[in-house]
Amino acid sequence: MSARNLFFILFTTGLLFSIQACTDSRGKQEETVFKQVPEIQEVRPEKPAKIKLKRDAKDDYSWEISGDNVDEVIKADKRLRKDLKTE
Repeated sequence: MSARNLFFILFTTGLLFSIQACTDSRGKQEETVFKQVPEIQEVRPEKPAKIKLKRDAKDDYSWEISGDNVDEVIKADKRLRKDLKTE
């Protein structure tokens, strides 16, 4: 390719870009629309009920249950009563 052909190609390409940049696009202009991303909710795992199991000298069991979820505490208490057969 000669220097003259290369110059001609670069000149026409530059001319086309400058003409396109100068065209009036006000009629075709659209409002910018921003899509809102739904907020991602942070999912935290539930803390399990903490159980402190104690046995006295008579081989009887007692326990202390603590936790944030009352239903889980009651469920743990029922299970301990069933498994250890105490009332």
